[in-house]
Amino acid sequence: MPKLSVIIPAFNEEKRIRRTLEDMDQYLEKQNYDYEIIVIDNNSRDHTARVVKEMESSSVQNARIVEEWSKGKGAAVQRGVSEAAGQYILFMDADNATPVSEIEKFWPHLESGIEVVVGDRYLDPTHKSKQPWFRTVLSRLSNYLIQIVLVPHIHDTQAGFKAFQAEAARQIFRNLTIHGWAFDMELLAIALRFSYRIKAVPIIRNDPGESTVPPTAFLESLRDLFIIKWRALTGKYAPFNHLE
Repeated sequence: MPKLSVIIPAFNEEKRIRRTLEDMDQYLEKQNYDYEIIVIDNNSRDHTARVVKEMESSSVQNARIVEEWSKGKGAAVQRGVSEAAGQYILFMDADNATPVSEIEKFWPHLESGIEVVVGDRYLDPTHKSKQPWFRTVLSRLSNYLIQIVLVPHIHDTQAGFKAFQAEAARQIFRNLTIHGWAFDMELLAIALRFSYRIKAVPIIRNDPGESTVPPTAFLESLRDLFIIKWRALTGKYAPFNHLE
């Protein structure tokens, strides 16, 4: 029976993580595969870790907390991949904006051998993402730029819902150097350099508000986009960095 490892990077999520874990566990326990939920507490200043530990010992026993003291969402997901035991690895956001049930759309592609499957909030024209208009505009503009500079034909690089064959995930994240908000761009650039196949699948996203993404994230990601491009051009992600 296959096993799915779900990684949730969490920063100051004590108010939302309980509901997210309960919803995830309720869905996953009904599926015909094994699973584990790994919450990476990424330098939280609240009681995120305590809430998860309480749930781990009671209501959601397939969940566990890992404390990662490196800063950045990318570092948290990278740590989660190193801890994962499943044949398939999914990372998703702690706010549950895209529910774990969206993985159903990914399975045909993962089971066919596609190494990287990414959620795309814009592929389905009938679904209107419920988030502030300015975030939609910034997201669209940044993704157009990312397509031009780095990853052609991927319309939504930044959605926090991506799945991998486990071995591909390990190889990609071993080469990851960007640990901030732009890590999604770098992991896709690395995947392309390793000739992994990438499939975009439409997902729903309903932004619950109270985002933990700071206003400076856009500028930081713009800077990192060109750093990633330079590293790709100079062979930093070439297969000779492949670690066995």
